[in-house]
Amino acid sequence: MGSKDEDVTVLLADARSQVSAVTAFEFRSACKSYAKDNVSTAVLKDVSLSAKPGEFIALVGPSGSGKSTLLNLLAGLLKVTSGEVIFQGKPVRAVNTQVGYVTQRDNLVPWRTVEGNLALPLEIRKVSRAETETRVRAAVEQVGLSGFGKHYPSELSGGMRKRVTLARALIYGANTLLMDEPFGALDAQLKLVIEEELMELWHAAHPTILYVTHDLTEAITLADRVVVFSSRPAQILAIENIDIPRPRDLNTTRFLPYFRDVHERLWALLKANLSDTRENRHG
Repeated sequence: MGSKDEDVTVLLADARSQVSAVTAFEFRSACKSYAKDNVSTAVLKDVSLSAKPGEFIALVGPSGSGKSTLLNLLAGLLKVTSGEVIFQGKPVRAVNTQVGYVTQRDNLVPWRTVEGNLALPLEIRKVSRAETETRVRAAVEQVGLSGFGKHYPSELSGGMRKRVTLARALIYGANTLLMDEPFGALDAQLKLVIEEELMELWHAAHPTILYVTHDLTEAITLADRVVVFSSRPAQILAIENIDIPRPRDLNTTRFLPYFRDVHERLWALLKANLSDTRENRHG
């Protein structure tokens, strides 16, 4: 029979494994620093955050505060300086091929058609040709591009290319999407349309989404929780649960009194942090 300390260790390990089983991902006191010319610059400091499967989390904060760095840590493109990054119960030690990554740039292969771009991740995974064709056809219809499967990226509008990018991230069955200001380059009207389409896709497939944006309105409108980051080195200032029923009408949601209250509170927090940062730089 083990000692009390050993028993406690086992209990803690069991508890941690149970938590991991119900979390899509988790950052545990994650820190990230970059070194150049023997000078270390801290980007993230003691960030702890977890997500339940199917949860939509939006990250907001000043430019350069490390939001994209957090996505790259979860994607395994960067390694933490200290702390841990956990994905589906396992530490992220290498490139995480189980996530889909959508950036502001569509990064479509110009010499491939819509269907060819959608087939690419399935070809890499050596999915059979018959299954690939079936899944590509379904994906084209899912994002409203029926009739455009044989078109090349240069023949598509910006909104269409964004739809292809979304479909490509979803087509191989990734249950977690990392989205780094995916609609930042779109005009306001088209952005709202694509956001609505994202919500339809999310309701249908229900992936976990970690979403970076500079648009506080967008964050509150889309997310289950909004995480507010400080200036660099980024720390979490607040995590706001968004208590707006789903499905949401993204246009009318922005005019709700509750929405206005949340927006004012989070904006005040962001503004105060920016003011403090400026004072510290000039003080």
